[in-house]
Amino acid sequence: MAGETSLDVEWAHAIAPGAKILLVIAKSNDDSDILDATQWVLDNDAGDVISQSFGEAEQCMDSTQLARQHTLFQQLTQKGVTLFASSGDQGAGSPTCDSSAPTEYFKAASTPASDPYVTGVGGTSLHAQGISGGYQGETTWNESAIFGDAVAGGGGVSTVYPTPDYQKGVNGSSMRTVPDVSYNAGVYTGVIVAQGGSFWLYGGTSAGSPQWAGLAAIAGQMAGHRLGLINPTLYAVAAGSNSSAVLNDIADGSNNSVPNFLQDGTPDGTITGFTAVPGYDLATGLGTPVADHLMPLLASGGTTIGRSYKGNERSVGHHHGHKQHQ
Repeated sequence: MAGETSLDVEWAHAIAPGAKILLVIAKSNDDSDILDATQWVLDNDAGDVISQSFGEAEQCMDSTQLARQHTLFQQLTQKGVTLFASSGDQGAGSPTCDSSAPTEYFKAASTPASDPYVTGVGGTSLHAQGISGGYQGETTWNESAIFGDAVAGGGGVSTVYPTPDYQKGVNGSSMRTVPDVSYNAGVYTGVIVAQGGSFWLYGGTSAGSPQWAGLAAIAGQMAGHRLGLINPTLYAVAAGSNSSAVLNDIADGSNNSVPNFLQDGTPDGTITGFTAVPGYDLATGLGTPVADHLMPLLASGGTTIGRSYKGNERSVGHHHGHKQHQ
């Protein structure tokens, strides 16, 4: 999608204008082609930070491809690469796995955001002063009522990966949960993208992943080395006494979604998602960055290259899925 590509490149550049941005395009949106592109990045040591603005329900990805993806992410992390992925734009729901059928939804976590080697980026709606841009607050991104469909930040519980070390005692689950963090995703509080000679207003969690990648690039430059997996540092910072100075904790709204059709074909049903509460939650994760304070901490937090999340993957069924741009 040209719009998706423009969004990713322009807003990674807007955050980190001095960074060298390499656009790697897969032959198609099939999982195997996307992973071939990821393999190319690994083989050519092509970048320090990777942003991925696509996803599908974990259950929709063939287990062989899912295992391949996980191995690639582990190898990239061991090289010090930091990975981000958007958590989804349908709230706690995801499109079912049959791409040939009319779009229906079921409750699921999105991959690649759910992989423990990835920082999953959820969505908020930002409220700022119109002239100065001064920060006024945020709520969980949820515009389902406005659009009459499932339009909200993704979040959920993995069916594949056990709770990584960095989430133990935080997520209240025995399994990996997403998102880890969030960023502004509201369409009506969105970002301007130049495309095809015109300007467009874009929203979605795919706006947050490249902007977080830009921030990580800046932190890596401050550190003088690659950062690798930043999740352990993020969760440690959130647990500290000064967390409110580095992360905006979002405690308002939910990612309940109202898709046109549920999995059973029921029209206009509600997929009950997760409510934002003080601290970590499956609506907005740890919150959004106070960038000027958080980046130095990420830079000084020490490299987490090769850090294991400890746990064996659980098997998933063999389904052929399709990637949803987010």
